[in-house]
Amino acid sequence: MRIEIVKGRDHDRIGVTRDDGSRAETTFPHKGPVPHDAVHWFVERELGLASAFWGTVAGGLHPEAIQEIAKAAGHPSAKRAGLPEAGIIELLKAERIVECFEADLWGGGGAAADLIAIADTACTASHVARPAALDEVAVERIRQGAGRLCERVDRGAARACRGADVGVRRWIR
Repeated sequence: MRIEIVKGRDHDRIGVTRDDGSRAETTFPHKGPVPHDAVHWFVERELGLASAFWGTVAGGLHPEAIQEIAKAAGHPSAKRAGLPEAGIIELLKAERIVECFEADLWGGGGAAADLIAIADTACTASHVARPAALDEVAVERIRQGAGRLCERVDRGAARACRGADVGVRRWIR
């Protein structure tokens, strides 16, 4: 699947071309130094969460449909969490871990053990287990990938200030 993420001034865009040639596009509010769905890519790839956001999109669902699936399964947010249905457990794990890495990126990082402890708390609040693959080595790999992307986006910031969007492209197989 080919993924294109474009960081804009007010909204970010994603475009997906699946292996079967089908496409999906959407926009989402701009926040943080790295687009939210790009952080998903690094987290899901490193932790082997094949049925989380990007795996679900690769399977044919539109990105906008994923939030509706979570709501229908009784889990619209961590704040109002109940016991999740089995079909959304990886989605929830990914979302909680992505939120931890976004905070880490915004705050400049810290000890990997602290991020893991926060992830434990976030996953517990959502009634899901923290992915076992989230260890200190995985934290550093995710940070490196997201950090390199953040540097690329920062280099494009001057273009973004002039009104051009900054493109980020990734391939997933």
